[in-house]
Amino acid sequence: MSSLGLRTLLDKEVRRFLRVPGQTLLSPLVTTTLYFVVFGFSLGSRLREVEGVPYARFIVPGLVTLGVVSNAYLNSASSLFVMKLQGTIFDLLVSPLSYGQVLAGFVGAAVLRGALVGAVMWAVAGAFAGFELAHPLFAVLMLLLVATAFAALGFMTAVWASSFEQVNFFPTFIITPLTFLGGVFYSAKMLTPGLRQFTLVNPVFYMVDGVRYGMLGLSDAHPAVGLGLVAALAAAALAGAYAMLRTGYKLRG
Repeated sequence: MSSLGLRTLLDKEVRRFLRVPGQTLLSPLVTTTLYFVVFGFSLGSRLREVEGVPYARFIVPGLVTLGVVSNAYLNSASSLFVMKLQGTIFDLLVSPLSYGQVLAGFVGAAVLRGALVGAVMWAVAGAFAGFELAHPLFAVLMLLLVATAFAALGFMTAVWASSFEQVNFFPTFIITPLTFLGGVFYSAKMLTPGLRQFTLVNPVFYMVDGVRYGMLGLSDAHPAVGLGLVAALAAAALAGAYAMLRTGYKLRG
């Protein structure tokens, strides 16, 4: 099977989210600006610095990670679930595309959307706090792994879900709380020992911490440990999504 089918699916998925630039680009831009006004400047005027870094700059990696996580998840979850509702998923399942190509098309487009939103948010944040990348390759690699993990998670959620409420359950009650409790607005070193231990078992903490290391050169955990953990989570999510697709769980019949 040539790569034409994969390129066609990927092109369709990319065009789908580019048709709504207000949701894809404008919304993250406004959200980032509001975060900086509320947290970066209002709270930053009191905290001043965290680990020698201005607070407004300290929160940039967490905000970028938050944007990548939410958009990568939303893209694959919403697209696949709508196809399930409309019944067009069956056309895709009987096409010459392999299971791996179908998964790559959805995940690839979601990763691209997450990367695009992350770049926009970083550009907006840079206008407020300055552009700084201590380890750019590490930051890019970590963000791509984060986007891949949540794109695959969104795919699995769409396969499992029977309603939009179920699709929105994970971002509302799991992803968002874990993200806000994952060090977006604070360093784990600022917490009491009990809260610090709670933070250290939060996988999103290692994502935020890894991106912060890539951008600012600061980290609460060892960067290699965080990178390995996030890579393992991405691989596990991809394997789970592939297994659901291959078995036809809630997709056939």
